[in-house]
Amino acid sequence: MLQILNKSKVSSESSVKNHIEHIFQCVELKPSEFDGLVSELVKIVPEHYIAPDSVADILKRLGKRAVAQKLIDKTPEAKKIRSGDIGEIVTTDFIEESTDFLVPIRKLRWRDHRNMAMRGEDVIGVYISPHDQSVRFLKAEAKSYISLNNDALSKAREELDNDKGLPAPHALGFIIDRLKDIGQDQLAHLLEKAQLVDGIKTNQVEHMLFVLTASNPASLQRDALKAYEGEIKQSSVGFRVSRHKELVASVYQGVLDGLDR
Repeated sequence: MLQILNKSKVSSESSVKNHIEHIFQCVELKPSEFDGLVSELVKIVPEHYIAPDSVADILKRLGKRAVAQKLIDKTPEAKKIRSGDIGEIVTTDFIEESTDFLVPIRKLRWRDHRNMAMRGEDVIGVYISPHDQSVRFLKAEAKSYISLNNDALSKAREELDNDKGLPAPHALGFIIDRLKDIGQDQLAHLLEKAQLVDGIKTNQVEHMLFVLTASNPASLQRDALKAYEGEIKQSSVGFRVSRHKELVASVYQGVLDGLDR
């Protein structure tokens, strides 16, 4: 997906406050790249709901129709939930393709109900230093709106600032437990030690606000970033897709059309 973003109109600027450099980036999808973005998302959306190894297991034992039904049962029907999920999926993809952070858990796979929003941080990224195995965290909020407004940005700010700006203990605990479930014990143990023994410090954390919107995020989102007075490095990304509503609808229709039922 990053290839599409790289072809789009990108503006970036930085500001320094409290000796910390904060980054604002605005990306506007070119009309000619809309279909390409839909196609890329149709490919990656299913793996956010079902792990590939689970798909392979069901396919081997029960066949294509069972795989299709499994995905149908996991795919949200509510428009608001679909929009939020697309925002989270695009954010995850952006983080992994354009930063040093890894998003180790696709948390939508563990949602209680397909038409219910999940609690906790939208996305938590981690970076393990290859030199000393120290851990850094990226706490990210993903927002998806046809029209961006100050209330949405204020809510995002509150969510990022919760727990003194650190990853919420229950959210990080959820990731650790899921990593153990899927056999990623080494990473789980590093995160568990950071959380329960070493303690997570402010200088180990960065924040990201990623907004997918049809409106122009430049002014409101830039102003919201400039108003931040804390001591955690901030990245704010506004991804403008003028056909936002159509994007969400087209992606989920494409996913369902691709099922072999």
